[in-house]
Amino acid sequence: MKANTAHPLRIVAVSGGLQRPSKAATLAGHLLDLIADELPCEQRLVELGQLAPQWAGAVWRSQLPDTVERELAAVEQADVLVVATPVYRGAYTGLFKHFFDFIHQDALVDKPVLLAATGGSQRHALVIDHQLRPLFSFFQARTLPLGVYATDPDFADHRLQNEALIERARLAVQRAMPLIELARHARPLQAEDVVLA
Repeated sequence: MKANTAHPLRIVAVSGGLQRPSKAATLAGHLLDLIADELPCEQRLVELGQLAPQWAGAVWRSQLPDTVERELAAVEQADVLVVATPVYRGAYTGLFKHFFDFIHQDALVDKPVLLAATGGSQRHALVIDHQLRPLFSFFQARTLPLGVYATDPDFADHRLQNEALIERARLAVQRAMPLIELARHARPLQAEDVVLA
């Protein structure tokens, strides 16, 4: 037997958007696609707004239905995370925080995390550094160098339209690639990665 070194990374994006379609989900999906353009990966988008009715009121993880548990497990088992949240009253949404309250505190240690947020204006752009970085520092995750912040005028027909933002997203992924490559090479061998010689 030998290891297949070309195994795809598991890239999971979490969108804290409450609506559908969601600008946060659109931004997260765009970042997922940019990463997929760079290396083989399995993509998964977790939209918290769609899950919310299934776990509102849950206090303990043991109270969650299997559908939510599967999404939590996907985040914990991801090789790389992309997180995107709308700004609500100066911070990430309560739904976003509540979801990550269920994540095991050691599950994200050293995991690369690309941070993104959406808001109505540029005055909330610091949410990435003032809110998201501290949250993922608690988990001892590796927040990637550049975050991506988008405002309402950056979108048209549920797609990114602002060329400066598109370039910022591309640069964020390029700057992230060295850490993502480290995660790729550090990933433990999985059963599906073993092939008969």
